[in-house]
Amino acid sequence: MERRTFLRTAVVGTSAAAFGGTLWRGVASAAPAQPAPGPYGALQAANGNGIQLPSGFTSRIIARSGQTVSGTSYRWHSAPDGGATYADGSGWIYVSNAEVSSGSGGGASAVRFNSSGTVTSAYRILSGTNNNCAGGSTPWNTWLSCEEVTRGYVYETDPWGVNASVQRPALGRFKHEAAASDPDHGYIYLTEDETDGRFYRFRPTTWGNLSSGTLQVLVAGTGTSGPVTWANVPDPAASSTQTRHQVSGAKVFNGGEGCFYAAGTCWFTTKGDNRVWAYDANTSSISLAYDDSLVTGGSAPLTGVDNVTRAGSGDLYVAEDGGNMEICLITPNDTVAPFLRITGQSGSEITGPAFSPNGKRLYFSSQRGTSGSSSGGITYEVTGPFRS
Repeated sequence: MERRTFLRTAVVGTSAAAFGGTLWRGVASAAPAQPAPGPYGALQAANGNGIQLPSGFTSRIIARSGQTVSGTSYRWHSAPDGGATYADGSGWIYVSNAEVSSGSGGGASAVRFNSSGTVTSAYRILSGTNNNCAGGSTPWNTWLSCEEVTRGYVYETDPWGVNASVQRPALGRFKHEAAASDPDHGYIYLTEDETDGRFYRFRPTTWGNLSSGTLQVLVAGTGTSGPVTWANVPDPAASSTQTRHQVSGAKVFNGGEGCFYAAGTCWFTTKGDNRVWAYDANTSSISLAYDDSLVTGGSAPLTGVDNVTRAGSGDLYVAEDGGNMEICLITPNDTVAPFLRITGQSGSEITGPAFSPNGKRLYFSSQRGTSGSSSGGITYEVTGPFRS
């Protein structure tokens, strides 16, 4: 079993009050997190959906790939991946990517819930695109769906399915994975799923309009912490040279995966070395927030890093790609523990974790379910006493 370590990371800045909850004290604490009982207690026996949860939490299946979403006539897409939620009056919407080719239904779908959590509709919001892996929400309530293919695009989509999706080439053409919006400083952060990938940021000419702007790549030394600078990418279209190879000295990140911005920090994961990084946007510095080589007190439960989200409490929820199919919770108190485990699905991975706008429900998917194929995906909801 691989080991993971979390080094406490935080930003204390003017944006903190907007997010509430516990903030992480100090950047790159020297003391690594150690395995410890989670704040919700031990996992209980698997329930009827095959999910082990702490006491007081329940789960339900929202959708299955290839089957109609209950209460609707919409057939759920294959290989559900990155996701996000949006407030919709007294209810909310969960969007989910389809990590399959355009010929197999690539794009993204959405499920709408009323105030009691009942599904009221489901529908397509993006079609005809390739291997839409992760993405990210924007403060102006759109979903950025990222193509994980060479010279892939980012598509800006409407979670309500009213407005047509728009291709956003200004955000660069590369093997996109995830995006995170930073309204405090006016950037969109982007990860790249290559073994020699880079970490990017995009500054729109006008915040809220992604049709034009400047794409930059992070530049730093060989270390894992300290100040960084940014350099403009000369040709975001990668017409002759891949974006990651255009700037000398751009820092290499081994397989960029999920990223999430909150309270002045953008957390992002790299699967090739099983790390969670933290970019402090207030000081323009990075730190190694989590690394499997730094545990000193035993084996941590996290065996893979992929999509990541953050609760209002400051807890990070990191989904595993493979491993023993867990979402692990990393607390501001330097503890690492499994929050849930899906049983009987060793050929799959957990994707798309996102909290409902009120923080009381967590959505996520098993991309390939029990079948081990893209047609076997399952999208879940967990409800319980999440701390705020």
